[in-house]
Amino acid sequence: MFDRVFVNAIDVNGNPLNLSVKDGVFASIGSQRPETGNEEIIDLKGHLVLPGFVDGHIHLDKSFVGDRWRPHRPVSSLRERLAVEKQELAGARSIAKRADALIRQAASFGTMAMRSHVDVDATTGLTNLHAVMEAREKWRGLVDIELVAFPQAGVVSCPGTAEVLDAAVREGAQVVGGIDPTTLDGDAEGQLRIVFGIAEKRGVKIDIHLHEPGQQGIDQLHRIAARTKASGLQGRVTVSHAYGLGDVAPDVVDRIAAALADAGVSIMTNAPGDRAFPPILRLREAGVRVFTGNDNIRDAWWPYGNGDMLQRAMLIGYRSGLYTDDELLFALHMATDAGAAVLGKDAYGLKPGNEASFVIVDAPNGAAAVAAAPANRAIVRSGQFQDDASRLRFESAKAEPHDDVALSATR
Repeated sequence: MFDRVFVNAIDVNGNPLNLSVKDGVFASIGSQRPETGNEEIIDLKGHLVLPGFVDGHIHLDKSFVGDRWRPHRPVSSLRERLAVEKQELAGARSIAKRADALIRQAASFGTMAMRSHVDVDATTGLTNLHAVMEAREKWRGLVDIELVAFPQAGVVSCPGTAEVLDAAVREGAQVVGGIDPTTLDGDAEGQLRIVFGIAEKRGVKIDIHLHEPGQQGIDQLHRIAARTKASGLQGRVTVSHAYGLGDVAPDVVDRIAAALADAGVSIMTNAPGDRAFPPILRLREAGVRVFTGNDNIRDAWWPYGNGDMLQRAMLIGYRSGLYTDDELLFALHMATDAGAAVLGKDAYGLKPGNEASFVIVDAPNGAAAVAAAPANRAIVRSGQFQDDASRLRFESAKAEPHDDVALSATR
């Protein structure tokens, strides 16, 4: 009847969970153990089962994972940071090799999908995009990677970048990006007209980096929400960071949150360590989809990060003051289902008929997993353990029994 059955697991609430798999998809999921015949039975021994993690914002072309350690270099401006980044990357291993190393590391923690922003501009052209595409191809079927054509140097202020953005989308980028339309480009209407124009013409999504502070950032969000509705792009536009939401009074947040919810604009936050950021619970109450990602990982922007989305959920909770189980589970939701919805992942999650892919964690429930981000995990893709992504191995119930779970470090 089934190919294999995973028994004696628990769900995010700590309740019993059994999962049967047929042809790589879930045939049944529930508290009752299904009737079995000669199927392989895998005893999960009371471990927690979670859907695969989704990194909603990462930069695969920037990281030094897979390369030597590079001490952080302080700067006094964004332009200086961009110059330092170019200098550091010029002496680094190839983008394809570094991207591959970071994908491998993220996958080992249980990330099964990600949205990667990739620098494209009139100077860089499509070089970075092609390199990340090369790395993405190696992981096809294991990690789903959506690519954003990201104009790090600006759109209007960097002549020729608009044409490169359009070319990147034609080459296969599924999302067109933008960045700080006023403070970087000095022309909010001009940048948004270009970005939304490409999205409408090419049928792709939008993801705009927005670091602009205070009321300036709020005004930008209102422009983006209005253009989203006017363009009929509800549910296909994301604003990453949106720092201004963390700078203003609650009543101001409530007004813009209502506009964002009405326009179906999502907000991504990684809970940065040195900056106010969006009040995620208040946005949730208003109906705004909020999700998370690691953003920069060990690169010229900052030295932190390892690609672990469960750790990122913990940091979201820690910095947001989330303490109750419901709040901690919301942080987990941001690193799983919310990101999957933004990426448009079909057949995702722990439901019959969906791809039988999940993460096994040593924790008593989902809230505890977020609070502690335990390292012992196993990764299952399409109903089978993935050797290159697993940390935890379970003996088949048909094999000779052992008292303890066998650990296998594969990294």
